Amino acid sequence: MRFDPSSELSAYDVVNHYSIARLREIFFKYGEEPLAPRIARRIAEKRLGSSIKTTTELAQVIREAIPARFEIKALARIFQAIRIEVNGEIEHLERGIEACWRTLKVGGVLCVISYHSLEDRRVKRFFAAQAKGCICPPRFPICACGRKPSAKILTSSALRPTPPEIRLNPASRSARLRAARKLLTSREPLPWDGSDGSQAAAKK
Repeated sequence: MRFDPSSELSAYDVVNHYSIARLREIFFKYGEEPLAPRIARRIAEKRLGSSIKTTTELAQVIREAIPARFEIKALARIFQAIRIEVNGEIEHLERGIEACWRTLKVGGVLCVISYHSLEDRRVKRFFAAQAKGCICPPRFPICACGRKPSAKILTSSALRPTPPEIRLNPASRSARLRAARKLLTSREPLPWDGSDGSQAAAKK
C-alpha cells in the first residue's frame, strides 16, 4: 500500500505491530468504520498465532470480526485507513494546499479535488479559515485584530460530477471539487482550526 516503496512504514507494520488502541484510532479516524473496535481486537487476536502477511489474510480476519452484511463497506474502509496511515496522506494534503496557497497570486483561484470525505473536510476547513475575517475573542466588544479575509470561497458546497460525467469516467463518482479566490498576499495561511498564532502560543 506504500506509494513510496522506500518508505519505512508498511501496511505489514501497521497490521502486525500497532496496538489495539492505535488500530482502533486509525480505523475510526481514517476509515470512519463504526465496527473499528471489533476489527482491531480480532486483528490483535489473530496475529498472536502468526503474522498477517497478505491482504487476503487481512480481509479474512476482517470478515471474521463482523456480520456478513457489513463486509463490503468494512473492507473498503479498513484498507483505506491503513493506506492513509502508511502514506501520511492527510498530512501531505495539508502541506500541499498550504504551499499552493502561499504560491498563488492575488486574484488567483485554487481548486482542489478530493476523493473521500476526510480529504474534503480538510479542504473545506482550510478555505473557511482563510475566508475568516476578525479572529478576536468573542468577549471583545469591537475588532482589535484588524484581520481581513484572505480568500473568497467560490463553491458554497462541494461540486460533484454529473451522471453523464460519471458514465464517461466511473472513477470520478466520488470526486468533490472546492475552489477559493485569493484576496490578499504576504500572509501565511491561518491554521486549519482557524485560530491565530497568538492563541496557539498562549496555549503552550
